[in-house]
Amino acid sequence: MKLAGNVSTSKILVIGCMHGDEPQGKYLIEEYLKEFPNTKLGLIPCLNEYGVQHNVRTNKNGVDLNRNFPTKNWELTERDNFFGGEKPASEVETKFLMDVINELKPEAILTLHAPYKVVNYDGEALELAQKISEIIDYPVEASIGYPTPGSFGTWAGIEHKIPTITLELDEEINVKELREPVFKIFKMLEEY
Repeated sequence: MKLAGNVSTSKILVIGCMHGDEPQGKYLIEEYLKEFPNTKLGLIPCLNEYGVQHNVRTNKNGVDLNRNFPTKNWELTERDNFFGGEKPASEVETKFLMDVINELKPEAILTLHAPYKVVNYDGEALELAQKISEIIDYPVEASIGYPTPGSFGTWAGIEHKIPTITLELDEEINVKELREPVFKIFKMLEEY
């Protein structure tokens, strides 16, 4: 886990690889940093390094980081791919991300996921979601369609009132085909 980009003045935070079996974000963020090293964005290329190394959704403790945030709806669940931990914010990755957000105080957050090909949003992010949708041509969805207790979107977007976008990328195409639209999204966010 590391924070890259222009962290001193960044107003937008972009996060890759909350789930290790969704590696598209890491590739896209790292490629963007190579091409635009002076980006205005705050970037976390890979939140869940263990998951990426082992191609699993969860971290080394078997916790789905996107169910581990201390939200009002967090709940202790079965130990499966959606296990939210023994308690909220139990994981080092969750604490790291919460600390980054408390320090940066971003005006908006974009997380890169897969595979649903939608622009999901939490909080007051509909306008931003529509702008992203125009670039990548995915539909805008207020709900991902199933319960997500302890989710990052609920914690950041709803409970902390930071407009939060979950961009669900197409996993069936070569990730290199996502460079152009995602880089356009990043550029738009730099001017947001």
